This record gives sequence, structure tokens and C-alpha cells, in this order.
Amino acid sequence: MNNTIGGPPKAPWHLWVIGIVSLLWNGGGAYDYTMTQTRNEAYLRAAADNAGVSYDMMMGYFTGFPAWADAFWALGVWGAVAGSILLLLRSRFAFHGFVISLIGLAGTTLYTFTSDIPAEMKSPFMWIFSAVIVIVTILLAIYARRMTAAGVLR
Repeated sequence: MNNTIGGPPKAPWHLWVIGIVSLLWNGGGAYDYTMTQTRNEAYLRAAADNAGVSYDMMMGYFTGFPAWADAFWALGVWGAVAGSILLLLRSRFAFHGFVISLIGLAGTTLYTFTSDIPAEMKSPFMWIFSAVIVIVTILLAIYARRMTAAGVLR
């Protein structure tokens, strides 16, 4: 598995697959964050239509975020993107990126559970998708930690 005797282990094929897929996955989150934060009307109207809620209701919800919730959302999104990029760069700091993302997810989850979300926006899909995001990020952090322990990430 080593490139040279005593050298660092060669990156396994799954590192590239997981790194690329995670970057695409987290890039989708970054796109959503950016479109929401810049109040992109076309994007938010489409999102409201897909969620079955009015554009005004969705805008009211997102513009009502306190600064601390926006900050945690940013940590969650950009920490995950950084983790994915660092994974592809074979940096041991990929784990740290995913941990930062988990901290951000914890803060946004706290806000989600304690805020007054319009009833129309509380769908089972929203809760399931939120859980999937947390699970995927935990698995990426575990993967990065294992690749670091194996000497693949340096």
C-alpha cells in the first residue's frame, strides 16, 4: 500500500470517491446558503414552491434569523465545504473542518427546534433531511479521522 518504503500510504480509491461526492453534497449546501443569504428571489420562489409554502412566508422565516443562527449556519456549511476540500488535498485538517461543521449544525439545530417555524414549513421531509445532513457529516468526520490515523491524511 506504500508508494515507497517508509513513505506515506497511497491514497485509496475510496478517498477520491468520498471526497468528490462530499464536495458535491456540501457544495449544494453552500449554494443553498449563498442563494438564501443573498435573497435570490428566483431561487427562493422555486424553493417555496417546492416546499408548498408562500414566498412571503419563506422570506419572513429566513429574514427573521438572529445573527447567531446565521453564524452557526455559516459554520455548518463552510466547515463542511472546507472539510471536503481538505479531504481531497489529503490534509489531516479535514477532520477539523467536519467538526466545525458539526458545531454549526448543532447551533442551527438548536435554533430550528426552539424557533417558531411556520407550521407549513414543518414537514416530515424537513426533519428527515436535517437528520441525514447530521448523519452524513458525522460519518465524514469519522472517515477523515480514520484516514488520518492510517496516515493517508497528513
